[in-house]
Amino acid sequence: MKLLELTLNSPAANLALDEALLESAESTDDYPEVLRIWEPLCPLVVIGRSSPIKTEVNLPFCESNGIEVLRRCSGGQSIVTGPGCLMYSVLLDYRKRPELRMLERVHEFVMNHMRDALRRLGVETEMEGTSDLTLNRRKFSGNSLRCKRNWLVYHGTMLCDFDIGLISQCLGKPIREPEYREQRSHQDFLTQLPVNCSELSQAIAAQWDARESMVEWPHQVTANLVAEKYEQELWNSKV
Repeated sequence: MKLLELTLNSPAANLALDEALLESAESTDDYPEVLRIWEPLCPLVVIGRSSPIKTEVNLPFCESNGIEVLRRCSGGQSIVTGPGCLMYSVLLDYRKRPELRMLERVHEFVMNHMRDALRRLGVETEMEGTSDLTLNRRKFSGNSLRCKRNWLVYHGTMLCDFDIGLISQCLGKPIREPEYREQRSHQDFLTQLPVNCSELSQAIAAQWDARESMVEWPHQVTANLVAEKYEQELWNSKV
């Protein structure tokens, strides 16, 4: 598996790159599986592909504080990220791993890898809900995926040194809640990992056996997606 440790300057480009990897893999016969790790340069709200933006996001707060609100290509509910929140994406080939066509199997497969990465750092975690990772029943990682014919991209967040209070300010009450949340507020439901982003990045790369750096990444596909989709109001505010 190739390793792409790359944070782009544009928030839209960072989201577009995940989709660009998926599109590039789907159009090529011999594309490698990829682990991407990145950390945003500034606070950002990322809403799911079908998330109702006005319901899930406190738009007046985000606008007054210069926090961009962008839509990703995968499903799930809105998240808040920024410095201190490690982002990861893993590009997987169905032809090599046909069992992952079952959603339950792919959630289990990726979450077990992430749990094992944290175990390398002495942190024991649990998988709860559909695809959440928790520490002492408090969530620190939300995840989602996008599937094509032969490939899928699975990506998520890992809260390390991030202001949970900002999440409470940027997001409203979720429209869907996992049972284990027990109607807790963002502040009471979320937690941070007792590790920093750098050591977590290394543990994740080691767990996925991503040793070879990916030099040629899809620059042009990313740029096209930014211009045609991720910077377009029609996409970001469509729901």
